[in-house]
Amino acid sequence: MLTLHHLNNSRSQRILWLLEELALPYQIKTYQRDSKTMLAPAALKAVHPLGKSPVITDGELVLAESGAIIQYLCEQYGPEWIPPGDTDEYRHYHYWLHFAEGSLMPPMLLKLVLDKIKANAPWLIKPIASGIVAKVNRAFVGPNLTNNLAFVEGQLAGKDWLLGDKPSGADVQMSFPLEASLARGLVTDKHPNIRAYVKRIHARPAYQRALEKSGEYQYA
Repeated sequence: MLTLHHLNNSRSQRILWLLEELALPYQIKTYQRDSKTMLAPAALKAVHPLGKSPVITDGELVLAESGAIIQYLCEQYGPEWIPPGDTDEYRHYHYWLHFAEGSLMPPMLLKLVLDKIKANAPWLIKPIASGIVAKVNRAFVGPNLTNNLAFVEGQLAGKDWLLGDKPSGADVQMSFPLEASLARGLVTDKHPNIRAYVKRIHARPAYQRALEKSGEYQYA
């Protein structure tokens, strides 16, 4: 049976959402983050050498990386979640699969790390650390986040979903970074389309079922 190796408060939540949308028979094996380090437990390395989530197993197949998992599940079990080949929508679908983790998530992750450095720096070097963090945020992180979110906001104008009037695997992939952006205060009143888009995702019955099965999800 298809198994999702699910880590709490992680990208695997979007895979659980997709599994519910596809109405597949599957099972969940849940892993909890270390309460101090917030890292995945070592047990995940028994499933995949990188020890990260999401990971699915489907028969002999072991597959990691959200984009690859979404592509596989849609190709094998939900072709209606992929636009027809050799169309603009199909090319845009693949673009969003890569944009989510290749462009949007890196500056978000860097901001998270920098904020932790600033908050946890020893008092003796805290002024120096704060100054460095502020400079990097102003010069690189902030402008990139502003540009990326403005781009997504524009692409959602006049549409319910990234590719038009129905959701696709691209929306599943983009759900996590936009939820995280909203939770961290990066999405503001300047982004009404993103706010409405995330609200539509959360209103879907399959998403609600995924939440019930996963338990608490702090980015939702």
